[in-house]
Amino acid sequence: MLIYANKVLNLRIYPLDMTRWEDFETLFGERGACGGCWCMAWRLKKSDFERQKGNENKRAMKSLVEQNEKIGIIAYIGDTPIGWCAIAPREVFPRLENSRVWKRIDNESVWSITCFFISKSHRRKGLSVELLKGAINYGRANQVRIIEGYPIVPYGDHIPAAFAWTGIPSVFDKAGFVVAERRSKAKPIMRYSIEYK
Repeated sequence: MLIYANKVLNLRIYPLDMTRWEDFETLFGERGACGGCWCMAWRLKKSDFERQKGNENKRAMKSLVEQNEKIGIIAYIGDTPIGWCAIAPREVFPRLENSRVWKRIDNESVWSITCFFISKSHRRKGLSVELLKGAINYGRANQVRIIEGYPIVPYGDHIPAAFAWTGIPSVFDKAGFVVAERRSKAKPIMRYSIEYK
């Protein structure tokens, strides 16, 4: 199911499911995006994550996709997978739930955006904003009312990609998110509220 498209960029975004698993593998590469993560860091206790870095994380992610869990969205330019955004119900991310800085603001039902990954050749081209637009549409398709993001304020102009995996506030600003809570100067909680007619 097409979630979002930008014809000017020849960009299309879809939910991750088993029909797109090989594209996800291609995008994440041998390193599983970063250090064998396979986008499992927020879904596991830190000790469990460290223990199963690499292929075990890959198998765990594939199992979730096989079970039709809500995982996130994958972006393509033409037929090439170029970007990823993890978005799912907040409660599936134990490290987020147990965080002092990112603990719940309230009892609202929330979906969380926990990770971006864009292929090296497509970075610094505004695609994070496009992924957020896709995430908002994915939330709308799943009747989500509030989407949260956890960007980190950059400490300089040229931050390493590994630092920016949760996004930066200016990208969320451009997509219409607002700061909902700030328990740390560098780590705001930002929200987008979806309106339904």
